Amino acid sequence: MINKCLFPVAGYGTRFLPATKSMPKEMLPVVNKPLVQYGVEEAIQAGMTTCAFVTGRGKRSIADHFDISYELEHQISGTGKEVYLESIRNVLDKGVFTMVRQREMKGLGHAILTGRSLIGNEPFGVLLSDDLCLNGEGDGVLAQMVALYNQFRCSIVAIQEVPEDEVHKYGVISGESMKEGIYRIDGMVEKPNKKDAPSNLAIIGRYILTPDIFEIIEETPPGANGEIQLTDALQTQAQRGCVMGYKFKGRRFDCGSVPGFVEATNFVYENVYDK
Repeated sequence: MINKCLFPVAGYGTRFLPATKSMPKEMLPVVNKPLVQYGVEEAIQAGMTTCAFVTGRGKRSIADHFDISYELEHQISGTGKEVYLESIRNVLDKGVFTMVRQREMKGLGHAILTGRSLIGNEPFGVLLSDDLCLNGEGDGVLAQMVALYNQFRCSIVAIQEVPEDEVHKYGVISGESMKEGIYRIDGMVEKPNKKDAPSNLAIIGRYILTPDIFEIIEETPPGANGEIQLTDALQTQAQRGCVMGYKFKGRRFDCGSVPGFVEATNFVYENVYDK
């Protein structure tokens, strides 16, 4: 049973400045719900009720969101406005929330290593709130990956085909197709040039990781952009053992970019939001 999910939420969100100058990008609302709450709901659906946040300076509102606001509760108690708090109350009832600060921005690998004390020696999920994934009434992406982990018992990354002229934005995998939608990974490249990309199968922000990844990250030197890349650590893990790639069911929105965020907002308003 995987019951912990790590949320790296320490980034600056520079592509959304000036909005993110004083507000975490993870708190940007898609219609009426912040991005990070969509992610927490997905994790809880997958059985990961312990949500561990790797935060940074200026991210206090994330902690406040996953807590009770006594003044607000008192003001709207007994009114028709209480219905607007149902989703977050449900999350608070089911989840346990822990946090640690990442003092320096040294890459996703470093962020995950920072969260080691919150995870311990057990497999865990990782969810990047920038990637909003929706699957209608079906299982969320993490729940799909947990089912796959129960079969293979190794690290798993969610992958998606992307246009070849966009591979430079992602970690890209190469590997052997074992059956439809499932690959045994033999190579990964972080943000390759189009001509150097081994495929157009890009890693998106959902992972199931085995705990040996922490020791591998510790020995991983800085890579692309001088940062400690999780992709590099996973490449080592794939060479030593096994890492699977999974083409998930559902629709993914890149909410780390303004066009993707607008697309997600329009989609949720038209298809998900209960008017």
